[in-house]
Amino acid sequence: MNKLTLALVAHDHKKPELLAWANQHKKILEQCNLVATGTTGGLVADEIGLPVQRFKSGPLGGDQQIGALIAENKLDALFFFWDPLNAAPHDPDVKALLRLCSVWNVPVACTPATADLVVTSPLFLSPEYKPVKPHF
Repeated sequence: MNKLTLALVAHDHKKPELLAWANQHKKILEQCNLVATGTTGGLVADEIGLPVQRFKSGPLGGDQQIGALIAENKLDALFFFWDPLNAAPHDPDVKALLRLCSVWNVPVACTPATADLVVTSPLFLSPEYKPVKPHF
């Protein structure tokens, strides 16, 4: 069985929420390949003890590196706890990442509640479930 590849991303004010969520769902996340933007990935590895492939920090191109995984059909879900109340200098990159998830039918969770529903779905780790991918 191939492991799912999940991306973990969080803006600065949302990093504690993502860490608490990852800790709560550690047993599920251990069954997946994790990738993350730089700082978030370091925190998940150090504080939760999960192995994470780290990309650059979001503002330095990490969001775009994750976007490339989506475009190459190498990402199964994105957990992006973004901060809607604080402007980010790389906001266009954030919007592009979310847009790619919609274009390629990749599940994306932006809040702990949505992330809970995604990872606890009976379909989440099911090898039989294959989301429909568009053909352009």
